Amino acid sequence: MSVPNLQNHLPALQEWLNEHLPQIGQITDVQPFSGGFSNITFRISNSQQSYVLRMPPPGSKVKTAHDMSREFRVLTSLQPHYPLIPQALAFCNDTSVLGAPFYVMEYLEGMILRPHSSQLQKLTQDDMETLSTAIINNLAKLHSIDILSSGLVQLGKPEGYVERQVSGWINRYYQSETDTIETLNQVAKWLQQQKPREQSPAMLHNDYKYDNVIFSRQTMGEIVGVLDWEMATVGDPLMDLGAALAYWFEATDPEPFRNYNITWLPGNLTRKAAAELYTNNTGRDTSDLLFYYVFGLFKNAVIVQQIYYRWKKGLHSDDRFGALIQLIHLLGKHAAGTLEKNSF
Repeated sequence: MSVPNLQNHLPALQEWLNEHLPQIGQITDVQPFSGGFSNITFRISNSQQSYVLRMPPPGSKVKTAHDMSREFRVLTSLQPHYPLIPQALAFCNDTSVLGAPFYVMEYLEGMILRPHSSQLQKLTQDDMETLSTAIINNLAKLHSIDILSSGLVQLGKPEGYVERQVSGWINRYYQSETDTIETLNQVAKWLQQQKPREQSPAMLHNDYKYDNVIFSRQTMGEIVGVLDWEMATVGDPLMDLGAALAYWFEATDPEPFRNYNITWLPGNLTRKAAAELYTNNTGRDTSDLLFYYVFGLFKNAVIVQQIYYRWKKGLHSDDRFGALIQLIHLLGKHAAGTLEKNSF
């Protein structure tokens, strides 16, 4: 994905900042953040401190995942009830400034752990246990917010959320299908036949994993922020947990999965231990968690399938995307194998 050159728009951006966020002063440096496949994030700095600017990718239509006004509203609505998010400072809907809507938020200092982070070499097994425990405890804390008294229920439509998600992602898969993958057909059919127990709705992050969490550099296991709220909504909280566990790869899982999380490293909680910790923290009925985990795997496969579909249609020029078909097959096999074992 190409990243727009913000330097070309710096005079217009500076003028807008002077009017709406004069406390920022003169911008002296602009750098895009690496990583991520959705909205684009820049670090903009003055001589003393940094801020973050987020905008949709080039050529995107304004839909939920790229709706900057909605993302800004999520952050401002959530801030009083869940302080572990960057403070949203100002939103701009004037496309003459940068060519697309954007917003500016505070920059949070800390440690983000990705599969190839240099910091991993310094972490012990005890550290990994502490970090993975904090990850799950924090998700439980997010799901404990009263969405009615806080007014956060207005950020989504919790009624029928699971049914909409299942039918929507199955439709996305078949709209982008390129190869007949029997394991994914089997999983899709199984998902359609299931009716998990209804859960009281909660605030969902919807992309909760290590590389969207900022840890303190000083205190091991202290979370100072959670990033990327573009898909946040309200609905069944086990959909959020299932999605997190679908990225919670273990050392015995297929080796290519290790490129997408660090949960396979020694010391991390297992998926089952993570699920038990969440259950103990929330008191929720997680007896149907297998459904949510399998759906999370299927959803991941669909996301990769959509990228592969665009490559095969010639809409992506990077031939590395051609190898994604192997990952899709692996995810399908892993999901089907989970059903066969009846255990995650």
